[in-house]
Parts: sequence; C-alpha cells; structure tokens
Amino acid sequence: MSRKDYRIGLIHATMNSVQPILNAFQVHAPEVTLVNFMDESLIFELNETGMVTKDMKRRLLNLVEKAVKSEVDGVLLTCSSFTPVVAEISHLFDVPLLSADLSMLEKAVDMGSQIGVIATVEAAGPTTTRLLERVAKERNKNIRIDTKVIAEAFKALQNGNRHKHDELIHKEILMLSDNCDVIILAQFSMARALETLGTASKPVLTSPEISVKAIVDKVSKLELAK
Repeated sequence: MSRKDYRIGLIHATMNSVQPILNAFQVHAPEVTLVNFMDESLIFELNETGMVTKDMKRRLLNLVEKAVKSEVDGVLLTCSSFTPVVAEISHLFDVPLLSADLSMLEKAVDMGSQIGVIATVEAAGPTTTRLLERVAKERNKNIRIDTKVIAEAFKALQNGNRHKHDELIHKEILMLSDNCDVIILAQFSMARALETLGTASKPVLTSPEISVKAIVDKVSKLELAK
C-alpha cells in the first residue's frame, strides 16, 4: 500500500476540532483519505461533569470500532480531553490509535523545562498537565508547568464569536511568554487562534500538524513491517 492509499479515521467530540485537523491534513498529507466520526454530546457532558465517565469511554470505544470496521489504516482522536482513554483501549485494535496531543506534549518536554498550557475546556487543563508530567517522568526531566483554563473562550467559539475566542487566547499567550520556554494550546479547536496572533516571543505548539505527521508515520511503519 502506498502512502496515498491510506485511510485515517478521525474521532471528534466537538465540531470545533473538525476544521483545524482537516486543514492540517490538506497541508501535510493531502493524499490521505479521511473518514470522520462524531459524538458532540461527549464534550457537552464533559463540561458538565468535569470528568471522563465510564459511559463516555464506552461511547468513544464504539466510535473507534465504527472507524476500524470502515477499514481505516489508523485512528486519531481529535479531542485532547479524552487522551487518557487511548491508553486504555488501543490494545483492542490492530490499527494504530493515537490521541490528539501526545506527540505535541513530547515535543514540548524536549523543547524546554518551563511549559505553559492553555486550555478552553475545564477538563483539558488538568488532563494535559498530568500527561506532561508523565512524559517528563519517562524522560527523567524536571519541568514546571503553568496551566491556564479559559472556559469563556470555548463558550465564545461555540456561540460563533471567534474574535473573542482568539483574543482571550492571545492575552494568555502574552502573559505566559514572560516565564515559559514553550506554550501549548491544549485543544485542536484552539489552533485557529494562531492565524490571528502575529509574532510570538516564545514557541506556541498546537497539535493538528504534529498529530497528522504522527499518525501517518505510525501507519507507514506498520505497513513496512508487514
């Protein structure tokens, strides 16, 4: 199978993550065929509960099963709040299953020891912080994490106010830049804010581009091993 024949399943929990990842694939892997699976009620429930419940995990598992049954070569979850679920269910499938942000977090830890995290979903902030700590521990590296959650920005985006969403994120980027080596935008939906940011004094990482390269690389290596 050549790279142009790959089919990647995308699992979404919010419409806000769809366009950023589609754009990233169009730029970095336009030859890949994408198959989208959505359950937007997941993100609404997550915002209400503040935690990933067993029922949410079952629903995510069902979405991944649907993707695999559609004969995809790999599956990418585009919502960082559900990243921990990947470790729990990935062994159940014969195709690569990646989370939205793990490759980005690994890159951030490699880049610096003072890391800023910005999230717009309440659960995404603590989740990203814990994952960063895990990655740093695996690399035997000491890091300091400064996490900011801007729930108001997510609400603005849901209401169609992109300007306010971007403005709130820009403000946090500027504030974190004083004390951080690198800044992470925790969710796919936040990547759009960089389009209107201008020049930042510190590197700002978003996961769509990195995730595209990671899932394609995983699929490629699996195909070569066959």
